[in-house]
Parts: sequence; structure tokens; C-alpha cells
Amino acid sequence: MDNDMYHTNRTSDSPGIRKEGFAEKVIEFSAKNKFIVLIFVAAMMIGAVWSLKNIPLDAIPDLSDTQVIIYSRWDRSPDIIEDQITYPIVTAMLGAPNVKAIRGFSDFGFSYVYVIFKDDTNIYWARSRTLEYLSKIIPRLPEGVRTELGPDATGVGWVFQYALVDKSGKNSLQELRTFQDWYLRYHLQSVPGVAEVASIGGFVKQYQITIDPNRLLSYNISITAVIDAVRKGNQEVGGRLLEFSGAEYMIRGRGYAKSVNDLEAIVVETDKSGTPILVKHLGTVAIGPEIRRGLADLDGEGDVVGGTVIMRFGENALNVINRVKAKLKEIESTLPEGVEVKVTYDRSELILKAIETLKHQLIEEMIIVSIIIVIFLWHFPSAFVPIVTIPIAVLLSFIPFYGLKLTSNIMSLSGIAISIGVLVDGAIVMVENAYKRMEEWIINGRKGDYHAILLTAIKEIGPSVFFSLLVIAVAFMPIFTLIDQEGRLFKPLAWAKNLAMAIAAILAITLDPAIRMLFVRMETIQIRWPWNLRKKKNESFTKAEQLASKVANTLTVGTYYPEEKHPISKVLFRFYEPACRFVLKHRTGTIITALILVITTIPVYLKLGSEFMPPLWEGSILYMPTTLPGISVTEAQKLMQTQDQIIKSFPEVESVFGKAGRMESSTDPAPFSMMETTIVLKPEDQWRKITRWYSWLPDILKGPFRRFWPDHISYEDLINEMEAALKIPGTTNAWTMPIKARIDMLSTGVRTPIGIKVLGSDLKKVEEIGTHLDMILKNISGTRSVFAERTAGGYFLDFDLKREELARYGLTIEDAQMTILTAIGGENISTTVEGRERYPVNVRYPREFRDDVEKLKRVLVPTPSGQHIPLVQIADIVLRTGPAMIRNENGLLAGYVYVDMADRDIGTYVEEAKRIVAKELKMPQGYALIWSGQYENMLRVKERLKVVLPLTIFIICILLYMNTKSMVKTGIVLLAVPFSLIGAVWLLWILGYHVSIAVWVGMIALMGLDAETGVFMLLFLDLSYQDAVRKEKMKTESDLTEAIVHGAVKRVRPKMMTVMAAFMGLLPIMWATGIGADMMKRIAAPMVGGLFSSFILELLVYPVVYFIWKWNYEMKKGRAAWINNALA
Repeated sequence: MDNDMYHTNRTSDSPGIRKEGFAEKVIEFSAKNKFIVLIFVAAMMIGAVWSLKNIPLDAIPDLSDTQVIIYSRWDRSPDIIEDQITYPIVTAMLGAPNVKAIRGFSDFGFSYVYVIFKDDTNIYWARSRTLEYLSKIIPRLPEGVRTELGPDATGVGWVFQYALVDKSGKNSLQELRTFQDWYLRYHLQSVPGVAEVASIGGFVKQYQITIDPNRLLSYNISITAVIDAVRKGNQEVGGRLLEFSGAEYMIRGRGYAKSVNDLEAIVVETDKSGTPILVKHLGTVAIGPEIRRGLADLDGEGDVVGGTVIMRFGENALNVINRVKAKLKEIESTLPEGVEVKVTYDRSELILKAIETLKHQLIEEMIIVSIIIVIFLWHFPSAFVPIVTIPIAVLLSFIPFYGLKLTSNIMSLSGIAISIGVLVDGAIVMVENAYKRMEEWIINGRKGDYHAILLTAIKEIGPSVFFSLLVIAVAFMPIFTLIDQEGRLFKPLAWAKNLAMAIAAILAITLDPAIRMLFVRMETIQIRWPWNLRKKKNESFTKAEQLASKVANTLTVGTYYPEEKHPISKVLFRFYEPACRFVLKHRTGTIITALILVITTIPVYLKLGSEFMPPLWEGSILYMPTTLPGISVTEAQKLMQTQDQIIKSFPEVESVFGKAGRMESSTDPAPFSMMETTIVLKPEDQWRKITRWYSWLPDILKGPFRRFWPDHISYEDLINEMEAALKIPGTTNAWTMPIKARIDMLSTGVRTPIGIKVLGSDLKKVEEIGTHLDMILKNISGTRSVFAERTAGGYFLDFDLKREELARYGLTIEDAQMTILTAIGGENISTTVEGRERYPVNVRYPREFRDDVEKLKRVLVPTPSGQHIPLVQIADIVLRTGPAMIRNENGLLAGYVYVDMADRDIGTYVEEAKRIVAKELKMPQGYALIWSGQYENMLRVKERLKVVLPLTIFIICILLYMNTKSMVKTGIVLLAVPFSLIGAVWLLWILGYHVSIAVWVGMIALMGLDAETGVFMLLFLDLSYQDAVRKEKMKTESDLTEAIVHGAVKRVRPKMMTVMAAFMGLLPIMWATGIGADMMKRIAAPMVGGLFSSFILELLVYPVVYFIWKWNYEMKKGRAAWINNALA
């Protein structure tokens, strides 16, 4: 049976002798050329330090899809925008390559088409393909439509927000908005990495020409003539060139209107006597505000001007924010008097806090693991090797990090954090085996060169160590098959973990042998102070010299204990040896008990809830209330200010920045009915205190308990209190976080954890279905709020033109619509150019002529014959309701139902909701429901895991077989997987964690650890078994039992040391409380629980299984030929 991994001295029928492989040759080279290895590692560490300083920092990886926004502007109602712009563009883009989804939004005056491309699509390739397909449809769009591509920004590019605050009162909102639009915005947009700076709030300056219809009638001038005159009266031209006196002069015709007086002086027509009729004769010209589609409020104090810095795709957020801050500092002196820039959202604070959390945990892990190594080895010179390996492996992993252009973020550093305890496993086992051989060398009378003994010991176990570390690394490879959000989130973690483990594997066969061979010392040191050097050798040493010699020997030589006398081993033997002999005696009962334990885990697992991704606490809250469509600007401002005042009254709140409607950016399609309020919170130690069981203790002693039982109000309680305080009639609240909201809205279009998309052909029917769903879902346990979009809830004033009447007066549809468009609605007809600034010029009738339906009926329409007829003669004026905003999902009309939930997992909530909806809602033919939000992502991950998990197990099997050359040994090692599930599932249940993609990533990492611990357990059993065979002490059942007990019990200390290093290395993550801790805990929890249960069962079940295999199949119950030959 050719399955031996180690050097043996068997007979011809026993397993063969293993030839030296690549790993042994590398070990021997490193041991003999230790200075070359150390110099090379030192050079690499210098490069690693440089890489570490230059790696970009971020909070989390960019989870957004590759998106291209097609943005169109046209002052028309949503249904006209949808029919004539959005729908044609969406259908034109459906055939574009690599397109994953297309979402269209038609709002008043704006069309947004979000084209979402598949993973790994280059954004600039996507933009060029979009332009290519867009070129086919643009010529067919109506005249006056302005279509452009949105910025090349990432979906989570809103990295920095600010407000212009004027405490002096010297600057109006219009002046502040002018400064923001034409000066500050350009300063910030020039910063490298900034794709766009979007303005919101305040008033955009507008020249308003208010025409009196009575004067038009008296002068017999149409409003169309006024519009044409204004356009012609506000332009400049350039001629060619003239030469005067040998110099060239460029010709210009200066004619820009730059003031109210300039516009008033524009000539519209002349009367019969040749007297010019000016604009001021027909009405008034004044400066006023442009129609506002977005508002901003700061701390509930009223309207404010603000801006949002949108980061370019592929840029690093922290670097961009730092450059923006530097630019603001640079231009601070140029701000208007009394104005200051107040930061309302700064993602760099999240980034730095997240990195600080990870750094703290990494340091804690390194210290704990180092202490574990020192305690279990009880030999400092041996402990020095694995302890040094930890920081070197971590540091060197940043070189490939930098080369692969990865960022240092929560996920990548978590990959290193969950590997800290495992990084040293190879060094621990290698050092431990060397320790064992050196102890035997001392017992045998120190025969031979101890360097040779040491090298043999390292080579003996080096290949298995190398392969076990590679198993852990390669077993994590299936994580790279994840796609979309989960792939973008966890691939950096997989890269970090695999790179760290691969480097640790390389160090185990290069640096570790070099250090061990360089610093090993067997001769004791005798220290004598310089002033005592003249003393004879046989003279006694002073107490100080004896103490110094003892310390020096402890640190450099140490004491080599026989395993039976080792302080740690003696304790472990006392408990484990009786247990091991017991299970070997009751083999059947042990196997049955293990099976029962595995089976009882199944119902516990089925009780666990499910979610797509655990919450990632960002330190800020995004409050997103929604009200009914059709709300006016004034009412939206009042409502938002009231909400912000309530929120600011909470003592935990640092600042509140509210936004209603949209910014001047294609990345923000929000209507007035949807508000977004960014709540920046104070540090948690400033939150309101609550009484805990340890509150009576002095403050200095409360620290350890605060990690597990915080003595301040919780985030969930704070949200619940805010929710209760903001129960305003007519609004529905939703609570999330800034980055999470952007990711959710981009990936699924839904901003709450659960959303239902109602697809169909009629918006009224879609709204009816959505409203019915609203009524059904609000009674389900766990529902915090439900809001069904009122897809047909907008208000319209329709002018139904009478074609017969138009024909009677010789008017066309366009003639009548021009009056409706300009005189009633008001039309921006031109733009003034005032230096760097640009302002619209608007023409319309006075408000008193259009503030009710009866007055609108009397609006006069000029006819070709010179008559002016009332509008009511050619049109019926009707008030109707219709779509305030139209959604388009891959060409189909859509309505969304937003569901915000609490105190329940998403998986069970949706399952119950789907059952109730199927029972109570009958869907009309041609209509469909799509459950979206995080649930949509959960389904995708569930299907992907059906591939990932079997692939992981398959890879581990292949690697194990390559190492052991035995299917039986591979199977024995894989028993650790079901054993580990026992502890993993029970710990998840105890902690109340739901099954998520983070938990599954932890499970996959656990499989690699299982394989490693199983390999080491089997390794020591094999070494003991082969040693007995070599000494011809493997003949009977009792011989096998003693060999197994020796391999299991006598080597329990190194096995426990490797597991405890990994186990204790994960504990700092479990008690972490900073930003990013929630995500890390879900990854670490199954690893902690799984390591505990798998190690206990490996100690008790592996010896039994190994005994059954060896006795029944290799030894053939004592009748194997090689046993008989040995007896002969």
C-alpha cells in the first residue's frame, strides 16, 4: 500500500521510502545558505514597507456595478418624457453587449436611463458602446431634448458633502448658489479623481420676463414674437479679420444682454409710425429664482446651499477626499465674507475608523498568538521562530497587494486577521518536531552534530507543513467564483488570506529553517562581569551573574523537556490519555455518538435565519422618508425642516443634512416626494448612558465589560426612538446607511432591505396591485414600514385641444401648444453670458393671469388673421391625476413597494410574505411580481453556493490526495468537516447570527482549517505508527493501540498549540466593537465554533477511525505478510 509520507525503514512489503522532494531541497538550501535567505527577506521587507505606505486605504471595496447613465433634459411631464425619450432609449440599449439590466426613470423635465453592465466590464468600453447604440436613437428624439452621458463615476461615489453657511447674513441664498455653481464647484471639480460636483439648495438666478397679455392685445403682438425678439436680442457674433496699420483686428459683434436694463431695451416690433416697441412696454423684467427641483436643509435651520463631491470610477476615496479638503483649505480665503464651508458627510472618517479597528484587532491577535506559542512550547528560542514569522508574513503580503492594485480596507485586512493564528501553524509544527528531535538527541547522549539532527527534523515534517498551508490557501480559491456584490466584497478578503497563507507557506520552508539553524544553541552561557574576569574558572559566580546567566540561557538555549516532563504536556496527558484509551476501547459507541452529534445539528441549522449580508455599521445614518407624490416645493421644505429639527434634538446627533428632490446631477433621480437625510452621529462614548449590571464599578474597571455589554443606548434603540418621534402623517420612514443605500439602489433599484417590483402594462393597475400589497404586508410580523409607490399619483392640468376649433381659426396643434408652453408654463428661451456665469431667461404671463382654471380659460391665443381668441374656445381644461414619476425596468412599466423591517431575518420574512401574498392577492394576466432588494441577492448567492461549496470540497480532496497518496487518509481528514459544523452552527445559534454570505465565507475558510488540523493529527498518528513498524513493535492489537495512544496523546501539545493559535487568534475579532466589526464577526464565528468542536472530535474520533483502518485493512488483523516476515 503505497501511502507513506515519511522516511521509514520498513521491509519490502511495508510502504516505500519517500524520496526527497522539492520542499526538502528548498529547506536544505535555506538551512545551508541562511545569510542569503535573511538578506533576501530583509530586502523584501523594505519593499513591503514601501508598498504598505503607498497602498490606497478605503472602508470597503467598491461594490457598485459598472454603470453608464444616459441623462436627458426636456421640460415636459413624466408621461411625455417616458413615451418620447426614456422608452426609445431603453429599447435601443437592450441589445448592447454585456448589459445586465436597464432601468429607466421619467420625472418632470428629466429622463434617466441606468445601463448596468456585467462584472469586470471596463467602464470606458461600456461608455463607448453606449454612445454607439445611443447614436442610433438620438436623431429620432424630439427637438429640444438635450441628451448626454452621466459622469464616469462609481455608484457609491458620493464621498463628500458640504454646505455653505453664512452666519453673518450678508449673503443671500441666490448669491451663495451663484458662488457654488460658478466658482467653488469648478475649483473642486479640478481636483484629480473628482468626476462631478453637484449643487443643491438655494436659488438659481433667473431673468424673468413677465408679459402682460392685455398689452400684447393692444399692440397686436403675439407672445411668440416676444420670444423670438428676446432670442435675437441676446447673442454675439464674430466676423473675420481686418488689417489696420500692419496689425490684424478680429471682428466681434457685441450683443449679450447682461442686465435687466439690457433685456428691457430689446426691440420686439415697431408700430405703424416706426416707433419701437420694447420688451418693457409689454411687461416687466426682474431677477427671480428658477424653478427648484431640489432643496437642502442643515440641522433644521432652513434652506441652505450645498454640494456633493462625486468620485470617479476606480479612484481611491480617501485620497480624493484628502485632495478635496486640501483644495478647500487653499481657497478658504476666497470665500465670500462671513461664509464658511461646513462638512456634512465625510467618508474618510469611516475609512480611518475602519482601518483603526482592524489595526487594533491585528495587534491584539499577534500578541495573543505569541503568548499561546510561548506557553505551549515553554522554550523561548523555539518560540522565537513562529513569533517572528507572524509580522514578517503579514508585512510581506502587502507586496503582492500593491502589485495587484488592491486597497487596504475592512475586507482585505479581515482576510489577514482571520489568518493570523494559522500563519504560524507551519512554523509551530516544524519547531515542535525539531524540539522533539533535539530532546531525543540529548537523551541519547548528544551523539552527532545537532545541526544535522535539526535539519533532518525540519525536512522530516517540512513537506506536510508546506502542503497543509497551501491547502488552507487553495481551499479558499472558490471565493473567486463569487460574482456581483458578494464577489466584489469578498474577493479582496480571499486575495489577502491566500496571499498571506502562501507567503507563510514559503517562509515555513525558507526563513524558518534559516532562523532556526542560525540561532539554535545547545551550549550554556556563563556570564561574568568585566571586573570579575580575573577570577579563576572554578571560583563561584555572584548572584547577579548567576541570574544574568539564567536569563541568557532561557532566551538563547532554553531547557529541552522530555514530553512526559513538559509542564504543559503533563496537564494535557492527565486528561487526554484516559479519554483516548476509553474511545479506543469503545470504538463503536464513539462512532455512533459522533454521528448523533452531527445529525442533531441539522434542526438547529434549519432554525437559523438568513440574510444576504450582515449590517456594516458606517457610523452615519441615512433617513429616507417618502411622502405622496405631487407635494409642492414649499410643503416639502416645511416637512423636511420639521424632520431635521426633531432628529437634531437627539443628543447623539452631531449634524443633520437633509435633501428633498434631486441635486444637479444625473446620479440623483430623486423626486420631491423622496427625501434623504444624512445623520452624522457623535462618538459612541458621548451617547446616552444606560444602567448595566457592572455600572457600580469604577470607570477604569468597566472597559472589559463594555465590549460585550455597552453601557450606552444601542444603535437599534436609537433608530426606534427616532422612528417613534418621526411618525408624521403622510410619510413613510426607511432607515439605512449612506454607502449601503447607494449600493442597494444601484444593484436592485430598491433602497430598502426588501422590495417588490410590480411589472405590467398599465400604471393604474400597477398602482392598485402595489397598494394592495401595502395593506397585506403591513400586518406581517417584523414590518417596520411599507410604502407602495403611487405610480399614478401626480397632479396634471390637461389642455385637451379641439381639432375642429383649431381648424376653424387656422391654428395648428403646435401654435396652441406654444401658448400653453410659454405663456402658461413659462419657458427658458435664452441664456445670459456674464463673464463665467450663465443665467436662464424665462418668459411667461403674470401669476394673476394663471392662478386658477377660470383665468386660464381667458388666456388669449393669437390667430394667423390677427385675432386673439380665448383658450377655452380651442381647448377643454381638465384637472387629472397621472404618473408623477414613471419607472421602466428593461422596457416594462414598473412600480416599487418598499419594505423596511426590523427584529427579523430577511429569508423567513420573505418566505412568510410570499405565502400570504399568494393567498390574498390574485395577479391579473400580464402582470408579475419580482421580490427584490437583498432577497434578490440572496437567491443569486444561494445558486452560486451550490457550485462554490462542492468545488471547495473537491479542491481540498485533490490536494489531500496529492499529499497523502491515499483515499483513506483523505477521507479521514475530511471527517473534520462535519465535526466542525457542529460547533459552527451551535455558536451561530447562540449568538443569534443569521446565515449570510459572510457566514458562508467563514465556513469555507473553516474547511481549509479542518483539512490542516486533520493533516497534523494524521501526521502524528502516522509518525508514531511508522516508528513502531520500524522498531518491529507493530504485531498485535495492543501494539497498535499503544502506537496510536503515543501518536495521539504524546503529541497532543503541538496539536493543541496549532489549534489554540488559530482559535485564540480569532477571539479578538469576536469581542471587537468598532466599524466593520459586525462583518468580521460573521466570518469569524463559524471558524471559532467549528475549530472548537472539530478539534475535540478529532482528538476522540480520529484515533478510533485510524485504528479501524490500520487493524482491519493494513495489518489485516495481525495477518499481514510484512508482520509475518518480521516475526520470522
